[in-house]
Order: sequence, then C-alpha cells, then structure tokens
Amino acid sequence: MEQLRQHIRINGLAYRTEQTYVHWIKRFIYFHNKQHPKDMDAVHIEAFLNDLAINKHCSVSTQKIALNALMYLYRKFLGVEVSHLSFSPAHTHRRLPVVYSRAEISSILSNLKGVHRLQVELMYGTGLRSAELLSLRVKDIDFESNNIFVRAGKGDKDRTTMLPQRLIPALKNQITEVEHLHQSDIAQGFGEVYMPDALDRKYPGATRETAWQYLFPSSQIGRDPRTGILRRHHLHPSALRKQVTRAVKTAGINKPAKTHSFRHSFATHLLESGYDIRTIQVLLGHSDVTTTEIYTHVVNRGGNGVISPSDRL
Repeated sequence: MEQLRQHIRINGLAYRTEQTYVHWIKRFIYFHNKQHPKDMDAVHIEAFLNDLAINKHCSVSTQKIALNALMYLYRKFLGVEVSHLSFSPAHTHRRLPVVYSRAEISSILSNLKGVHRLQVELMYGTGLRSAELLSLRVKDIDFESNNIFVRAGKGDKDRTTMLPQRLIPALKNQITEVEHLHQSDIAQGFGEVYMPDALDRKYPGATRETAWQYLFPSSQIGRDPRTGILRRHHLHPSALRKQVTRAVKTAGINKPAKTHSFRHSFATHLLESGYDIRTIQVLLGHSDVTTTEIYTHVVNRGGNGVISPSDRL
C-alpha cells in the first residue's frame, strides 16, 4: 500500500483522491480474503462491483468511484490491462435537493456567528461547494472586478462566481485577520502554506506570501500528511458541518442540515428571481445543463408551477 501511495503522489493526484483510492482498494482486497491484486483478475473485480450494487445497495457514483480506484490499481500501478467488465450497475435514483427558503436561510444565519456565519453567507451568496469555500486563498477574492475565483473545483476546473457586495466589509476584515495570523506564524518560524501543482518549487518564496494563505485558516498548525512539514492548513470541513447542524436545529427547521443545501438554495432562488438556467449553470460550474435543470423541480411553487384547484376555491 505504501508503494501505491507513492505512485499516486508521483502522478500528482490530490490527497483526497489518494485517500479514496486507498480506501476502495483495501475494501477490494479484504472482500477477496486478502488476496494480492496481482493474483486476481476481471472476474474478481466484477464480483466486488456486483456486491456493491446488489448487496450493499450503493449509489451509481459510489460504484463508479470504486471502479476508478480499481482501474488505477490495475492499469496504472500494476500495468495490467482490464477490459470487457460485466457487472450489475447500481440503480440510478433521481433525488431532489434539499432547499432552504429565504426565511429559513435568515433564521440559520441568525444562529451563526463570526467566521462560520461568513462561510455560510458565502456558500449561499455564491453557490460555492464547501470544499471550494475552504480552499479559497486570499488572492482569490478580487474586490476590483467583484469576482471570486474558484481554483481546481470539482472536475479540476477553474471558474468565477460573483462577489456579494454586502459581504465585502466582512471579507476585508477576514483578510486582515489572516494577515495578522500569518505574521504571527512567521515570527514563530512557520508561515508556509501548501502550494498546488508543485508551485512551491517554481516560486519558492510564494509559500510565505499572504496572498497564498487560506482565507479560512485552521486554528492550529498541523503536520502535512505527505511531507511531514508543519503548516497552517484551512479549517476542517467537520467544523463547518457541526456549526450548520447546530444552527439548523436551533432554528427549528425540520430539514436535513447539509452545507451543500446552501448551494442548492442559491441556484433555486436565482431561478425564482427570473435568471435563466444557462447563467445559473455557468455560476455553479456544471458541465451539462441537465444537471442544473433539477432545480426547476423545487422552485417556490410546487407541482412544476401549477396552481392547485383547491387554491382557486
């Protein structure tokens, strides 16, 4: 497994991808009673994927992630070509997104304070995913053009989204806090930040520049799991999830507490305001407009906009 990890890192895959691939490859090996992958073939892969779909009732995306991990294992790491797989695909279930109303959004925000409130306001005001939000750097906030730059979002794609005007004072204060924290780190002999795409080798001094620091830094300096270097990373996603769960519960909202629901609410409320679906697709970063069209099912008037006969009595 350590050789596999090194191979993944040499190929430049993200740390989250490394964790995911290692997880599914381990599950594959344990499923077949700890046989070595080189002693197994397509039949074993099919059996594992069938078990995920039939017995574990996993989603389509989960099965695809497992398949991608195994294809990396065999094709890239072991150099073994695997083709003509025949397995039962997981069932596709069309689920409607959880959307908060404007009143519910206001109630949730009233139960949040400080940096967590700013984070939720940004997700709702821009349509950012939580991972994209936490990955923002100081340089990604452009006050002159009123843009927020999303780097290496889902699918490793860059895009821009709008900068909510009402959040500009809070964002400037947050950047000031980041600057003070960064100066304190430098004074204590730290101050480096993780740089993507080996930019730390191309621009050695950039790792200590304020512009590259995370907009929402962690409260503690931690050890990089790959290099062992002590750095200040961004806030952990679980911290935001816990605050959102508490705020939704306190607000008395009987809907699932999900950070992703603020992105859904952003798209739905834009649609209700009359913006065309193509514009919303670009802001969300969807490759296919059919993905964006799901929000037409949850706009503020049930039954696809049809007025119930009982409301005309």
